Parts: sequence; structure tokens; C-alpha cells
Amino acid sequence: MDGKSLIISAFFCGMCLASGAQEAMLRFNGKVTDQSGKGIPGVVVNDGVHFTKTDKLGAWALNSDTTISKFVAISTPAAYVLPQQDGLATGHYIAVRDLAQAGGKYDFVLEKRKQADGRFHYIAISDPQVKNEKQLKRWRQETVPDLKEVIDSLKQTREVVAMTLGDLVWDNMPLFDEYQESVKNTGAVFFQCIGNHDFDKQYQDLHNMAMGTPVYGERIYGSYFGPTDYSFNIGKAHIVTMKDINYVGGKNYVESLTGQQLEWLKKDLSYVPKGSLVILNLHAPVWNKVSPGGNVRNADALKEVLKDYKVHVFSGHTHFFQNNEVTPTLYEHNIGAACGGWWAGWVNQCGAPNGYMVVDVDVDGDNVKWHYKATRRDFAYQFRIYNKGEFTAQSSFVVANVWDWDSACRVVWYQDGKPMGDMEQFVGSDEERASQLKDRSQAEPTAHLFRAMPSDGARQIKIEFTNRFGEVYTQTISL
Repeated sequence: MDGKSLIISAFFCGMCLASGAQEAMLRFNGKVTDQSGKGIPGVVVNDGVHFTKTDKLGAWALNSDTTISKFVAISTPAAYVLPQQDGLATGHYIAVRDLAQAGGKYDFVLEKRKQADGRFHYIAISDPQVKNEKQLKRWRQETVPDLKEVIDSLKQTREVVAMTLGDLVWDNMPLFDEYQESVKNTGAVFFQCIGNHDFDKQYQDLHNMAMGTPVYGERIYGSYFGPTDYSFNIGKAHIVTMKDINYVGGKNYVESLTGQQLEWLKKDLSYVPKGSLVILNLHAPVWNKVSPGGNVRNADALKEVLKDYKVHVFSGHTHFFQNNEVTPTLYEHNIGAACGGWWAGWVNQCGAPNGYMVVDVDVDGDNVKWHYKATRRDFAYQFRIYNKGEFTAQSSFVVANVWDWDSACRVVWYQDGKPMGDMEQFVGSDEERASQLKDRSQAEPTAHLFRAMPSDGARQIKIEFTNRFGEVYTQTISL
């Protein structure tokens, strides 16, 4: 920390401890303007607790408790370009300490879109989780080039937004610099979500620390990436990112949202028309049914807040793939990690390959289509076959691992060209993942496994996977 930062931290600490909350309250104000200096009305501004909208001249003002609020942020309107520098999302927030230093006044400047095309591509990336230079090298040499190649193709037709769903690093804060450098200038605008390994393990998170503390678990993360709870708009979609890790220090945490955060989300969504598409980004999942140990505790409260919207939740944390159809308007994608089983091989705990999710959102904002992209493989790789005898616990069966399966999908098989109907779904542990562990019984179970028992003398098996969008993927093996 440099001398200037120490002075500002001392100012805030002294302000909070001297005479309590009254002196910690500051009035912040400014404008949201376009590049010509003209005010933009109706822009939502918040400090993590309080919300306001800019008036007809683009002016905003907030009375903020600086012991609680650490950033003031705008929810960029869809008619304006997402602010960024070198492809990293920035310019949509300002730190409270910087605001105070500037006399409490700040103007956000946005660029008007030349044309309003509601379509965009959205990429969700879970858990790079780099711990050291060796793992960072794999991220840089495997995942990042793969991402750039996909983004180069996608951006020819529409804008690309990327979101990393937490655990950018693995309790190694100095690697934030190199992680940030690795996702610059990819062709997408890159946003971030905080994960349990992105906290400074010396401290609890802000709401668990003493009021007015200058140090807290997410402070370093915030110095790189800004607020942990924020939103923006693109096309007809409203995109929200939230911290769902209650961090209590020393790598200890509970997967949950605080009551204050749920209130923040209610207020944020109150500016969004009911029935709109909402994309919610979280680190920890909420509704997993198989291996639910990593789920957010207050799932019902979150579901109640989201009930009036068409919601797709993207989460990571578990290093396995699970789709959860919670209600007809609430769908959670707990996606596979970019690092798979912690950079130990090429698969996640459930056997899904290392990779990321690519989502297409159409002009109407309510037609969402997605495909999981395995690193080093093309989009056609949507399931894996284990031949008879290769899957230890199912040695008499041919087994398919279909990671992006949900109830609208179908997995059928053919024996020597003859249709044999649906494969049998079962819960078990993926063979490749189990074989990596010293104790196979420690492998996580998954429900996206399917099996079929070939007849004696059969020579060839074809498996056909039809996803919920009617797209068909096939693989054929010889017995």
C-alpha cells in the first residue's frame, strides 16, 4: 500500500471510530453524461445499499454510510456501450475513497450505441482457480487461446460479454495482476464475480468485520474489479452479479446471501420491467439436487425475489456440471470449471471436460440458447462414450456422459444400425475422474450418466444426443 492509500485508509478509519455513523455519512453527487457532456436521464445509481435514478439533466445524489458502502456504481443502460478499458469492464463504478478524495462529486461518462441490436453473446467461465505459475501457464496456454478463438468468431455477428464466475485465483492475491492481464483484449468485455478463494484469508468479509474497519476480506478484490454486487443492461436483458459467499476468514465460509444483499437485489430489480430476461451470476450454486453440499442456504428467499422474471442463473464453485430446472421461469446452470478438477487433468468432478459456457441471446431477449465449449475441442463435443468394459462400475454397459443434459434432452442408442430406444439414466461417478483419485469412492456422483447393454455378438453402437434446441450429436464406437 502506498502512502496516499494509507492516508485515505486512516481518514476513513478515524472518521468511523471518532464519533460513529453520523460522521461516516457523506453526500455524494454527480452526473451521468454522454461523450458530448449531455446528461442521461433515468440511469440507476447505487452505493450497495441506497438507490436513485438520474434526473432529466443526468444528475444523481446519494447519502452514503462509508462504513458499509465502498463503491458507487451505475447500471449501464442498454442504449449505451458497456464501459471498458483493454476489454476489462471498468468505468461503471468509483470507489468511495476516491469519491471522498474528489470532494464527493463524480461524473460517469457513457458512449451512445450507434445502433441498438438486442442480440448478444454471453460467455460464462467458472473457476480458473490458479494457485501458482504452473497453473497460470495452463490457463494462459489452454483456456485463454481457446476463448480468444471462439470470441473472434462470435464477435463477427454480435457483441460478446464474458463473465468469470469466481475463484479467479486460489487464495493467492498477487496473481490477480497476472489473471487480469490474461483476459485483456480478448474481443469481449470481461466482468468478474468473487469466489471463496478470491478473499484475503487474513480477514472476514466486510459485513462480518468491526464497523469502520479499513481492512476486510474482499478489499483487495475490489481494488482490481470493483463492487461484488452490481448490474448492467444489454439488449433486453438485465445482468446481475452478486457475492454469495459469507466469508469468515482463514478459508472458512458459508454459501449464502445476506438479508442486505437480498434487499439490494429487490431494489435493483424494481427498475426492471417484470417478465424481463435476467441473467444472475453467482459463484456458489443454489439448487443442485445431486451433491447439494455447496448450495446457497437461503435459496427460497432468492427464488421469491426472482419470481417475476425469466431468469437464467450461472454458477460455478462445485467443479461439476448440473442443470437445475427450478421453475418454468428459473433455470440454473452450474457449469463445469475452466480448471476442471483443479488442473489435475482434463475433466471436472462429474467427467465434464474443462471448458466454459457460450450463450446466445436473441433480439427479443427471451430466447436463450447455450452450448458448453470444451477446451481444446470443438462445439460438436457434447458427450463422451465409454466402451463396454471401460467403465469399471458398469463393465457390461456402454456408458455415455452427457454433461449438459436436462429434462428436454433425449439420449438414444442404436445397435448395429437398429434403433434401441432411450438409454437408461443412472447416478454414479465418472470413470475418468474416479481413476484420478487414490480412493475412487471419493469421486462425486452425477446424474448425467446413461447406459445401454449391448447384445452378445453386437458389433457397433451409435449414441445420439438431442439437446433441448433440437440439435443432434452422434458418436459411434465398435465393440
